[in-house]
Amino acid sequence: MPESTNSTSPSPQTTTGWRTGLLQQNPWLTFLLPLAVFMVVTSFEPKPSEPTTTAETVGQAAQSNLVTQSDRVAEGEDVAPKLQDEGEETSKSESLLNIPYAYYPWVYTLKILLTLAAMAFVWPGYRQFPWRISGLAVGVGVVGIFVWVGLCRLNLEQSLLKPALDHVGLGWLIGAGTRSAYDPFVYLADNPPAAWGFLAVRFFGLALVVPIIEEFFLRGFVMRFVVEAKWWEVPFGKVTPFAVVLGTAVPMLMHPAELLAAAVWFSMVTWLMLRTRNIWDCVAAHAVTNLLLGIYVVTTGEWQLM
Repeated sequence: MPESTNSTSPSPQTTTGWRTGLLQQNPWLTFLLPLAVFMVVTSFEPKPSEPTTTAETVGQAAQSNLVTQSDRVAEGEDVAPKLQDEGEETSKSESLLNIPYAYYPWVYTLKILLTLAAMAFVWPGYRQFPWRISGLAVGVGVVGIFVWVGLCRLNLEQSLLKPALDHVGLGWLIGAGTRSAYDPFVYLADNPPAAWGFLAVRFFGLALVVPIIEEFFLRGFVMRFVVEAKWWEVPFGKVTPFAVVLGTAVPMLMHPAELLAAAVWFSMVTWLMLRTRNIWDCVAAHAVTNLLLGIYVVTTGEWQLM
């Protein structure tokens, strides 16, 4: 393993002012604050009361409902009250404040805006790391989408891991990672500009915001925190065996519904980290995979992956 060089280690801050001084005195802010804001707002995001799968499933359910209603009308039954009840049922959701599922785009957009504000605040901390991206990072990101989607489609978490975890009372971990699976083309079908607008926000968060805040937290903080007491002085890319284990274990806990995919994918990025010793390569690989994942989801309608 080549020794780290000065070009891949944090460089001295060049910006002056109270904000830079605060970040220098509290280096953890750069790596933890944006992710903390993101996760707090995520806890308020509404999810459907029943797991949402694909747009095709939604369409089939709606068609089945229409057939049922037609049969009841033919029999002379008054369906208006029932339709109202079913409409109320679709608005229910699972969230910290029981926010209706229809408000998901607003909550998600607010989350991205607040996270961007936190990222802007800690920007001098990001600038410690020289900006450069290698072709290897792009390659890892492209390979990563096949790894992620392939392992997710196998759904081994539900068929193998969940039954085993159920025996020790931890089966709920798999369900804890269920995503909102919001398809704007279904739920905003009557407002196409809004659907496309939210999709743009969703892609921005998926491919730009998430890669930065997750990689800076995981590799900029967690994996250096366990190396030395003055973790902020540890050159990026310097690791211990325990740090390498955490580089996979922590993101697995952050993606419980995709445990196996997270294990393999984040291990690949750890290899990239050790190879290039450049945090922006890790961010770039993450961004490429997430961008391709978004394209895959829109193309196939497998919104449970987002």
